[in-house]
Amino acid sequence: GGTDSPPRATRVGPMGIDIKAGGRKATKKSGRTAPVSENLYLRLIVKLYRFLARRTDAKFNKVVLKRLFTSKTNRPPMSIKSIAKFMAREGNEGKIAVVVGSVTDDVRFLDVPKLTVCALRFTATARARIVKAGGECLTLDQLALKSPLGEGTVLLRGCKSRRESAKHFGAPGVPHSSVKPYVRSKGRKFEKARGRRASRGYRN
Repeated sequence: GGTDSPPRATRVGPMGIDIKAGGRKATKKSGRTAPVSENLYLRLIVKLYRFLARRTDAKFNKVVLKRLFTSKTNRPPMSIKSIAKFMAREGNEGKIAVVVGSVTDDVRFLDVPKLTVCALRFTATARARIVKAGGECLTLDQLALKSPLGEGTVLLRGCKSRRESAKHFGAPGVPHSSVKPYVRSKGRKFEKARGRRASRGYRN
């Protein structure tokens, strides 16, 4: 027989990495847990809805709280025209429209119906037109008193891709693309030759 190999070192007890008490999460929860804004009034509304989201079972309060944390890009404004359009749908009569964001005026909208709208803020003309039509403009703390569980409300939000910058997302100048290029001005002399006209090489 061959020579005996030296005895193997036996491991004493389980080995592991030293981690802080409570263990290590493989994935971190993403998303905000508080608003970045230091606006005092927003912080007070967050305090109120944190309480409501914790103490009630209504999903409405949890959604409103989550939307209060978001950045301005994720809280797009909504015009009184689009609010009126949604509130005119069947089953929405007499309900409160809730927008976690700004409510703006629309000069193309001529006949404002009677609306009860709750929002973070209203532009001066939007507020004036809603009140003139016999409607009501509520703040989120007034809504919490009126409807703490969100009954009789319609939660709405504006369109995120209406921003001017959204028109530039993607690649301009490739086939079938309608992306807006960053050009100084729109005219014959500006990015209108090759690739833009069939008479100048080719046209996309």
